[in-house]
Amino acid sequence: MGMSVALYRKLERVAPDLRDALLSLFEEVERNREEAVTKHEFNELKDVVRQLAEAQLKTEVRLDNLTVKMEELAEAQKKTEARLDRLTVKVEELAEAQKRTEARVEELAEAQKRTEARVEELAEAQKRTEARVEELAEAQKRTEKEVAALARGLKATREQVGGLSRSMAYALENEAYRKLPAFLEANHGIRVQDRIIRADVADEEINFFARALQGDKPVVLVGESVLRLDDASKLRSLRRKLQKVGAVVAEEPLPIIVTHYAKPKVLEKAREAGILVIQSFEWD
Repeated sequence: MGMSVALYRKLERVAPDLRDALLSLFEEVERNREEAVTKHEFNELKDVVRQLAEAQLKTEVRLDNLTVKMEELAEAQKKTEARLDRLTVKVEELAEAQKRTEARVEELAEAQKRTEARVEELAEAQKRTEARVEELAEAQKRTEKEVAALARGLKATREQVGGLSRSMAYALENEAYRKLPAFLEANHGIRVQDRIIRADVADEEINFFARALQGDKPVVLVGESVLRLDDASKLRSLRRKLQKVGAVVAEEPLPIIVTHYAKPKVLEKAREAGILVIQSFEWD
Protein backbone atom coordinates (compact mmCIF):
# COMPACT_ATOMS: atom_id res chain seq x y z
CA MET A 1 0.00 0.00 0.00
CA GLY A 2 1.73 3.17 -1.16
CA MET A 3 1.32 6.70 0.30
CA SER A 4 -0.69 9.19 -1.62
CA VAL A 5 0.85 12.44 -2.77
CA ALA A 6 -1.50 14.45 -0.58
CA LEU A 7 -0.50 12.40 2.46
CA TYR A 8 3.16 12.83 1.71
CA ARG A 9 2.73 16.61 1.40
CA LYS A 10 1.00 16.67 4.74
CA LEU A 11 3.93 14.72 6.22
CA GLU A 12 6.32 17.33 4.89
CA ARG A 13 4.62 19.91 7.11
CA VAL A 14 5.07 17.69 10.13
CA ALA A 15 8.03 18.16 12.42
CA PRO A 16 11.05 16.10 11.39
CA ASP A 17 10.95 13.84 14.44
CA LEU A 18 7.24 13.15 14.03
CA ARG A 19 7.64 12.71 10.28
CA ASP A 20 10.33 10.11 10.81
CA ALA A 21 8.10 8.24 13.24
CA LEU A 22 5.19 8.23 10.76
CA LEU A 23 7.39 7.12 7.94
CA SER A 24 8.64 4.28 10.11
CA LEU A 25 5.01 3.42 10.83
CA PHE A 26 4.13 3.36 7.15
CA GLU A 27 7.15 1.18 6.45
CA GLU A 28 6.00 -1.19 9.14
CA VAL A 29 2.57 -1.26 7.58
CA GLU A 30 4.12 -1.88 4.19
CA ARG A 31 6.08 -4.85 5.54
CA ASN A 32 3.03 -6.28 7.10
CA ARG A 33 0.68 -5.64 4.20
CA GLU A 34 0.36 -9.38 3.77
CA GLU A 35 -1.63 -9.24 6.94
CA ALA A 36 -5.22 -8.31 6.54
CA VAL A 37 -5.84 -4.59 7.11
CA THR A 38 -9.27 -3.28 6.80
CA LYS A 39 -10.16 -0.09 5.05
CA HIS A 40 -11.59 1.15 8.26
CA GLU A 41 -8.30 0.71 10.09
CA PHE A 42 -6.44 2.43 7.31
CA ASN A 43 -8.84 5.36 7.42
CA GLU A 44 -8.32 5.55 11.15
CA LEU A 45 -4.61 5.73 10.52
CA LYS A 46 -5.16 8.46 7.98
CA ASP A 47 -7.29 10.33 10.49
CA VAL A 48 -4.53 10.01 13.04
CA VAL A 49 -2.02 11.36 10.57
CA ARG A 50 -4.42 14.21 9.65
CA GLN A 51 -4.99 15.07 13.29
CA LEU A 52 -1.28 15.01 13.92
CA ALA A 53 -0.73 17.28 10.92
CA GLU A 54 -3.44 19.65 12.12
CA ALA A 55 -1.95 19.63 15.59
CA GLN A 56 1.41 20.39 14.01
CA LEU A 57 -0.16 23.29 12.09
CA LYS A 58 -1.68 24.65 15.25
CA THR A 59 1.65 24.21 16.93
CA GLU A 60 3.31 26.09 14.10
CA VAL A 61 0.67 28.81 14.31
CA ARG A 62 1.31 29.03 18.00
CA LEU A 63 5.01 29.06 17.27
CA ASP A 64 4.44 31.81 14.70
CA ASN A 65 2.36 33.72 17.24
CA LEU A 66 5.06 33.07 19.79
CA THR A 67 7.65 34.29 17.32
CA VAL A 68 5.61 37.46 16.76
CA LYS A 69 5.25 37.81 20.48
CA MET A 70 8.96 37.29 20.91
CA GLU A 71 9.60 39.89 18.25
CA GLU A 72 7.20 42.24 20.06
CA LEU A 73 9.01 41.46 23.27
CA ALA A 74 12.31 42.08 21.50
CA GLU A 75 10.97 45.45 20.28
CA ALA A 76 9.71 46.18 23.75
CA GLN A 77 13.11 45.14 25.06
CA LYS A 78 14.78 47.47 22.61
CA LYS A 79 12.44 50.29 23.66
CA THR A 80 13.13 49.43 27.28
CA GLU A 81 16.84 49.43 26.63
CA ALA A 82 16.47 52.76 24.79
CA ARG A 83 14.58 54.14 27.76
CA LEU A 84 17.20 52.69 30.03
CA ASP A 85 19.88 54.32 27.90
CA ARG A 86 18.06 57.64 28.11
CA LEU A 87 17.54 57.06 31.81
CA THR A 88 21.22 56.25 32.17
CA VAL A 89 22.09 59.49 30.38
CA LYS A 90 19.64 61.33 32.62
CA VAL A 91 21.12 59.67 35.67
CA GLU A 92 24.58 60.69 34.51
CA GLU A 93 23.33 64.22 33.93
CA LEU A 94 21.79 64.19 37.39
CA ALA A 95 25.07 62.87 38.77
CA GLU A 96 26.93 65.71 37.07
CA ALA A 97 24.36 68.19 38.34
CA GLN A 98 24.74 66.66 41.79
CA LYS A 99 28.50 67.08 41.55
CA ARG A 100 28.05 70.72 40.52
CA THR A 101 25.54 71.18 43.34
CA GLU A 102 27.94 69.65 45.84
CA ALA A 103 30.74 71.86 44.47
CA ARG A 104 28.46 74.90 44.83
CA VAL A 105 27.55 73.83 48.34
CA GLU A 106 31.28 73.61 49.12
CA GLU A 107 31.77 77.09 47.70
CA LEU A 108 28.87 78.38 49.75
CA ALA A 109 30.27 76.66 52.83
CA GLU A 110 33.64 78.33 52.22
CA ALA A 111 31.92 81.66 51.63
CA GLN A 112 29.97 81.13 54.86
CA LYS A 113 33.23 80.47 56.69
CA ARG A 114 34.72 83.65 55.24
CA THR A 115 31.56 85.56 56.17
CA GLU A 116 31.67 84.24 59.72
CA ALA A 117 35.34 85.15 59.93
CA ARG A 118 34.54 88.64 58.66
CA VAL A 119 31.69 88.95 61.15
CA GLU A 120 34.09 87.99 63.92
CA GLU A 121 36.57 90.59 62.67
CA LEU A 122 33.81 93.20 62.61
CA ALA A 123 32.74 92.16 66.09
CA GLU A 124 36.31 92.59 67.31
CA ALA A 125 36.53 95.93 65.51
CA GLN A 126 33.23 96.93 67.13
CA LYS A 127 34.62 96.01 70.53
CA ARG A 128 37.74 98.06 69.84
CA THR A 129 35.56 100.95 68.62
CA GLU A 130 33.40 100.77 71.73
CA ALA A 131 36.53 100.69 73.88
CA ARG A 132 37.86 103.69 71.95
CA VAL A 133 34.55 105.49 72.38
CA GLU A 134 34.76 104.83 76.11
CA GLU A 135 38.28 106.24 76.12
CA LEU A 136 37.10 109.26 74.15
CA ALA A 137 34.16 109.69 76.51
CA GLU A 138 36.54 109.67 79.46
CA ALA A 139 38.84 112.05 77.62
CA GLN A 140 35.82 114.25 76.84
CA LYS A 141 34.91 114.30 80.53
CA ARG A 142 38.46 115.30 81.39
CA THR A 143 38.42 117.91 78.62
CA GLU A 144 35.11 119.30 79.87
CA LYS A 145 36.56 119.52 83.37
CA GLU A 146 39.65 121.26 82.00
CA VAL A 147 37.50 123.59 79.86
CA ALA A 148 35.37 124.37 82.90
CA ALA A 149 38.53 125.09 84.86
CA LEU A 150 39.81 127.25 81.99
CA ALA A 151 36.45 129.01 81.81
CA ARG A 152 36.67 129.75 85.50
CA GLY A 153 40.24 130.91 85.03
CA LEU A 154 39.21 133.00 82.01
CA LYS A 155 36.37 134.50 83.99
CA ALA A 156 38.77 135.31 86.77
CA THR A 157 41.22 136.72 84.22
CA ARG A 158 38.49 138.79 82.65
CA GLU A 159 37.48 140.00 86.06
CA GLN A 160 41.08 140.87 86.76
CA VAL A 161 41.46 142.51 83.36
CA GLY A 162 38.13 144.25 83.88
CA GLY A 163 39.29 145.39 87.26
CA LEU A 164 42.59 146.49 85.76
CA SER A 165 40.76 148.25 82.95
CA ARG A 166 38.53 149.99 85.43
CA SER A 167 41.55 150.92 87.49
CA MET A 168 43.28 152.30 84.40
CA ALA A 169 40.09 154.10 83.36
CA TYR A 170 39.74 155.60 86.82
CA ALA A 171 43.40 156.56 86.72
CA LEU A 172 42.89 158.21 83.31
CA GLU A 173 39.82 160.04 84.57
CA ASN A 174 41.56 161.18 87.75
CA GLU A 175 44.50 162.45 85.73
CA ALA A 176 42.13 164.18 83.29
CA TYR A 177 40.34 165.96 86.13
CA ARG A 178 43.69 167.55 87.03
CA LYS A 179 45.10 168.13 83.54
CA LEU A 180 42.08 169.15 81.47
CA PRO A 181 41.42 172.70 82.75
CA ALA A 182 44.89 174.00 81.96
CA PHE A 183 45.14 171.97 78.74
CA LEU A 184 41.79 173.19 77.41
CA GLU A 185 42.56 176.81 78.13
CA ALA A 186 46.10 176.63 76.75
CA ASN A 187 45.29 174.68 73.57
CA HIS A 188 41.63 175.39 72.79
CA GLY A 189 40.79 178.67 74.55
CA ILE A 190 38.21 176.97 76.77
CA ARG A 191 38.06 178.21 80.38
CA VAL A 192 36.45 175.89 82.87
CA GLN A 193 34.18 177.86 85.23
CA ASP A 194 33.49 175.10 87.75
CA ARG A 195 35.43 172.03 88.79
CA ILE A 196 35.16 169.13 86.30
CA ILE A 197 33.14 166.34 87.91
CA ARG A 198 31.50 162.99 87.18
CA ALA A 199 27.75 163.63 87.04
CA ASP A 200 24.46 161.88 86.35
CA VAL A 201 22.46 164.04 83.93
CA ALA A 202 19.16 163.00 82.34
CA ASP A 203 19.70 159.43 83.61
CA GLU A 204 23.06 159.28 81.82
CA GLU A 205 26.42 158.87 83.54
CA ILE A 206 28.74 161.64 82.32
CA ASN A 207 32.47 161.13 82.98
CA PHE A 208 33.39 164.81 82.51
CA PHE A 209 30.79 167.49 83.23
CA ALA A 210 31.49 171.21 83.81
CA ARG A 211 30.34 174.64 82.68
CA ALA A 212 32.90 176.66 80.73
CA LEU A 213 33.45 179.58 78.36
CA GLN A 214 34.64 179.05 74.82
CA GLY A 215 35.85 182.59 74.19
CA ASP A 216 32.82 184.54 75.44
CA LYS A 217 30.35 181.75 74.63
CA PRO A 218 28.95 179.72 77.54
CA VAL A 219 29.19 175.97 76.99
CA VAL A 220 28.85 172.83 79.05
CA LEU A 221 31.52 170.16 78.82
CA VAL A 222 30.13 166.68 78.23
CA GLY A 223 32.94 164.16 78.05
CA GLU A 224 33.69 160.43 78.00
CA SER A 225 36.82 158.58 79.07
CA VAL A 226 37.91 155.49 77.08
CA LEU A 227 41.24 153.71 77.23
CA ARG A 228 41.26 153.10 73.45
CA LEU A 229 39.18 154.96 70.90
CA ASP A 230 39.12 152.17 68.30
CA ASP A 231 35.40 151.67 67.74
CA ALA A 232 32.94 154.12 66.18
CA SER A 233 30.22 152.83 68.53
CA LYS A 234 31.88 154.84 71.30
CA LEU A 235 31.20 157.96 69.28
CA ARG A 236 27.52 157.01 68.99
CA SER A 237 27.33 156.53 72.75
CA LEU A 238 28.65 160.06 73.33
CA ARG A 239 26.22 161.57 70.76
CA ARG A 240 23.30 159.90 72.57
CA LYS A 241 24.41 161.46 75.87
CA LEU A 242 24.82 164.88 74.21
CA GLN A 243 21.21 164.78 73.03
CA LYS A 244 19.91 163.98 76.50
CA VAL A 245 22.08 166.58 78.22
CA GLY A 246 21.18 169.21 75.61
CA ALA A 247 17.53 168.70 76.44
CA VAL A 248 18.01 169.65 80.11
CA VAL A 249 20.70 172.39 80.09
CA ALA A 250 20.63 175.88 78.64
CA GLU A 251 24.24 175.98 77.43
CA GLU A 252 25.44 174.35 74.25
CA PRO A 253 27.03 170.96 74.98
CA LEU A 254 30.71 170.65 74.01
CA PRO A 255 31.62 166.97 73.41
CA ILE A 256 35.01 165.70 74.64
CA ILE A 257 36.62 162.28 74.58
CA VAL A 258 39.72 161.59 76.67
CA THR A 259 41.75 158.52 75.70
CA HIS A 260 45.19 156.98 75.85
CA TYR A 261 45.08 156.11 72.13
CA ALA A 262 42.77 157.00 69.25
CA LYS A 263 42.71 154.95 66.06
CA PRO A 264 43.26 157.31 63.11
CA LYS A 265 40.06 156.39 61.24
CA VAL A 266 37.93 156.77 64.37
CA LEU A 267 39.77 159.99 65.29
CA GLU A 268 38.92 161.41 61.87
CA LYS A 269 35.23 160.51 62.29
CA ALA A 270 35.21 162.16 65.72
CA ARG A 271 36.63 165.40 64.35
CA GLU A 272 34.12 165.39 61.50
CA ALA A 273 31.35 165.03 64.13
CA GLY A 274 32.72 168.06 66.07
CA ILE A 275 33.99 165.97 68.97
CA LEU A 276 37.16 167.16 70.68
CA VAL A 277 39.48 164.16 71.19
CA ILE A 278 42.30 164.58 73.71
CA GLN A 279 44.93 161.85 74.02
CA SER A 280 46.75 161.60 77.35
CA PHE A 281 50.21 162.05 75.82
CA GLU A 282 49.13 165.56 74.65
CA TRP A 283 49.08 167.05 78.12
CA ASP A 284 52.44 165.63 79.22
